[in-house]
Amino acid sequence: MFSLIKSATVYGMDSYIINVETDVSPGLPGFEMVGLLNSEVKEAKERVKVSLKNSGFVLPVAKITVNLSPANIRKNGTKYDLPIAISLLVAVGEIEQYKVDNTLLLGELGLDGELRFAEGVLPIVLKAREEGIKRVILPKANIKEASVVNDIKIYGMDNLIDVVRFLNDQCSENFKSEGFDFDEYYNNSIAKLNADFSDVCGQMELKRASMVSAAGFHNMLMIGSPGSGKSLIAKRFPSILPALSYEESLEVSKIYSIAGEIKEGESLVVERPFIAPHHTSSCQSLVGGGNIPKPGLISLAHRGVLFLDEAVHFQTNVLEALRQPLEDKYITISRSSGKFKYPADFMLLVAVNPCPCGYYPDRNKCRCSEKQINNYLSKISGPILDRIDICVSSATIEYNDLKSDGDNLSSEEMRKRIEVALLRQEYRFYESNIRFNSEMGVSDLKEYCQLDPNDEFFLEASYKKLGISARGYHKILKTARTIADLDNKDRIMKKHLAEAINYRIVRNRFW
Repeated sequence: MFSLIKSATVYGMDSYIINVETDVSPGLPGFEMVGLLNSEVKEAKERVKVSLKNSGFVLPVAKITVNLSPANIRKNGTKYDLPIAISLLVAVGEIEQYKVDNTLLLGELGLDGELRFAEGVLPIVLKAREEGIKRVILPKANIKEASVVNDIKIYGMDNLIDVVRFLNDQCSENFKSEGFDFDEYYNNSIAKLNADFSDVCGQMELKRASMVSAAGFHNMLMIGSPGSGKSLIAKRFPSILPALSYEESLEVSKIYSIAGEIKEGESLVVERPFIAPHHTSSCQSLVGGGNIPKPGLISLAHRGVLFLDEAVHFQTNVLEALRQPLEDKYITISRSSGKFKYPADFMLLVAVNPCPCGYYPDRNKCRCSEKQINNYLSKISGPILDRIDICVSSATIEYNDLKSDGDNLSSEEMRKRIEVALLRQEYRFYESNIRFNSEMGVSDLKEYCQLDPNDEFFLEASYKKLGISARGYHKILKTARTIADLDNKDRIMKKHLAEAINYRIVRNRFW
């Protein structure tokens, strides 16, 4: 007899429906599996046979052939165990074929028939809904992750026997997910951040730059002596970032699901990611590696922040690998198995010391030569610097700042100001896919960043005097637009341009 079961696989960021076809016919006994299978899929044959036996099902002495099609897509992972087992039971008559029509199955089987947690479930369920499949049966450990997808029935099972009884209408629908309410889940899941900007003494320029950066999602570089608060500020960035929308949360969660970063019992990622790799991280860990690469750290930082502390100590090829994703907002990885494209729309946050000892330009403390300083800072190349909107120096903290309690700007106060700018951006880009000012293209700048003649003359003079590149010119306009939004102004004024240009002047002071 012949049977057909639907399952799915994840290949890069894309999901594909996989048909598990099984034929049981008279002939020399054997169990063959075909369809461009990885080793873990080939091993499913043994897991399925033993789990069926231990669940009370007896396979006939016959020739069994299982084909996973289409055959031109490589199959990997252990999620095919359940669909293979059910397809065998349909083929031998334990389950009727019509009872598995319009149903997608996935899950790893233990030798006792237990259904175990599977990776990459969220993109598979999204694909199933897109293909018009009515229901998905998977391990109960994955039900929270799968239930975030509306308009499709999700059933979580503990073991193979439960699945067979359910398909044969021998048990009720108490395995069904109750659906998903994003607002309720967000309110219950959002972490209470203990790190607050009020912990940072003084450093009003750094706080102001952080506010501009968060309000427009601009890349920012902080340069200053050790202990001046650069890392302290970076770690408090999540406390002022705007909340993820449901669409953004689904997008980020899909990446985390493919990377295997959503653990058992978890659902959506509701907080903007904050990824801070160590300076010994390899290029592969940053962009993604492997024969069939999984998302790297820059993709895990999608819609969030990638923080490079002591950036000059990262390998040069690691820093240079950021060029393309910073510009295009995605990363393309080429392997012999194909090309893989992962989203990488992140805010880059960089912290560096101004010299090897860290105290330049204070010549009372700094003993570094000009050559040492230049060699040290040159590890961050011009093209990378040109992709950073805001460069700000951290001042030395005075003793009185450490003792002051009343002047420390808190995260809540900063967030209220940022929300004003975010509302203006939401209204401005209502009919487009743009979320933040940093995402504007050249045509958007012409429409939303018009200047008065006097302000235009001021910008032109600064452009020529500072030797700003065309990309730098666009960065200044985007930053000035965000500063004007924080000021709740419709038009960009000279003072907004001056602040945005000052962030470029700080960069020219060191590079």
